[in-house]
Amino acid sequence: MTEKMATGEATEKFRNRFPEIREDFYRKAQNLTISSVGIGTYLGNHDAQTDESYVNAIVRYVELGGNVIDTAANYRFQRSERNIGKALKILAEKGFSRDEILICTKGGYLPFDNEPPRNVQAYFEENFIAKGIAKFEDIIGGSHIMTPKYLQSQLDQSLENMRLSALDVFYIHNPESQLSEVDKYSFEAKLAKAFELLERNRAEGKLQFYGVATWNGFRLSPQDQTFHSLERMVNIAQKIGGGGHGFRFIQLPFNMVMPEGLVFLNQQCAGKLLSTFAAAKELGVTVMASASILQGRLAKGLPENIREKMGNLPTDALTAVQFTRSAENLTTALIGMSKTYHVEENMAISNVKPAAAEDFKSLFAGAK
Repeated sequence: MTEKMATGEATEKFRNRFPEIREDFYRKAQNLTISSVGIGTYLGNHDAQTDESYVNAIVRYVELGGNVIDTAANYRFQRSERNIGKALKILAEKGFSRDEILICTKGGYLPFDNEPPRNVQAYFEENFIAKGIAKFEDIIGGSHIMTPKYLQSQLDQSLENMRLSALDVFYIHNPESQLSEVDKYSFEAKLAKAFELLERNRAEGKLQFYGVATWNGFRLSPQDQTFHSLERMVNIAQKIGGGGHGFRFIQLPFNMVMPEGLVFLNQQCAGKLLSTFAAAKELGVTVMASASILQGRLAKGLPENIREKMGNLPTDALTAVQFTRSAENLTTALIGMSKTYHVEENMAISNVKPAAAEDFKSLFAGAK
């Protein structure tokens, strides 16, 4: 796969490979055509059997019409990224080109190598301190680092792991972790330095877009210490990169029991109070949902009224996927899929119309 990044022309070509799939399974985002279901690679053991299973699952996912792959340097001790690299090689042999697929990763946490080290301190000293990448005082909360040198090392490691020359999206992973020990002004100064680094990588052709992948940051009240203002983040990116800045993606949990991104009006945007999803649309930012089926916990026992509103689909897992990907202003529902049968079950949604807006909104009647 010599092509460096996803392109509008190639992702449209990818969509056209699957005339049997509904047109509304794909969405336009940042001039790309991407699937409304993405494959995540977070969970699983750090062993050869799980590695092989992930490689097969990723290949099958793309063969069934999906073109959003999500990972992180620390997932399964870098093994998930390496599995993606192997899968991309197989896909290239099957005729799928790199520029048809959106590849997203994250950096910020300490990524051990293949397995947990016996001595974490010794591992950090050997791999980061001795190489001048980071210092002990850079670590926040025992495992999070957001300095430019560290993020650069992670971006470069991710490229090597996946055998790529460029990434489509690099997220700063759970930046709210910094706010447990750093005040908001210091945090924004650190964020600006990180964005400067990522803009340099864009200029060098190693990166197309960047953003933040959060767990709590966008779901909290503005009064909370770890709350993130999306507008302020975009303003920082604009000061650094101008109108063509690369801060174009965010990721946050969204599912039936974590609906805050859609319903909680916690974001100030141009003087208006909006939800995170609505603010993202106003600011030209694409939203990806993590925890779409809450790591499988929403794959059974759903209330009958939700099943009915979502179209009486064959399984609760599909119902949960349908819920997440039908939310207004959300582009892709990410689902961890380490086995081909998971892929085949979840990708069946590609032939189902998203839930009607009125049915979806009726589930939130009275929500604030």
